[in-house]
Amino acid sequence: MLSVSEVDFLAERAHAGQVDKIGRPYVEHVRAVAAGLAPFGDELVMAGLLHDVVEDTDWTAEQLVSAGVPARVVEIVMAVTKQPGVAYEEMIRRITADPQATLVKIADNAHNSHPDRSSELPAQKRERFTTKYRNARGALWPAASRPDIETIVRIVNPSLLAELDAEHGTSSVAAGGR
Repeated sequence: MLSVSEVDFLAERAHAGQVDKIGRPYVEHVRAVAAGLAPFGDELVMAGLLHDVVEDTDWTAEQLVSAGVPARVVEIVMAVTKQPGVAYEEMIRRITADPQATLVKIADNAHNSHPDRSSELPAQKRERFTTKYRNARGALWPAASRPDIETIVRIVNPSLLAELDAEHGTSSVAAGGR
């Protein structure tokens, strides 16, 4: 079985030369997602590092398992991987059936929603993504515990804490947030 550092190296190689929507090396995105999952253990860190590898590279689930990625990590990766012909909203509903996949997608959503990232998009694209990610949070957040969401958001995108407080009607400070 691969270690977290070996999985990080695999993700770096798999995403080599790729850039995200704002032109940054793609591996920065998967590492930010993984960082938000660090409090939940190595399996979720690995899943965060690999969450887009099947979707955005030539790697397959079978190749990941053969390379030594734990089977449960690959299951989580596949749970958050877009499937041809499946609408985004349906994919989000499918993800919420798996508590660990839900946490990975919450971290992914939080990073994709980060103001530093969205501010670099053209206005029309920024509005489309903002709406898409906000709607996804409407399905993802009820599928996870508030402390878990807050843990991820504090690491990946603290600007979402106000939305989380508004959604739940409590202050993260008053509620003894981490």
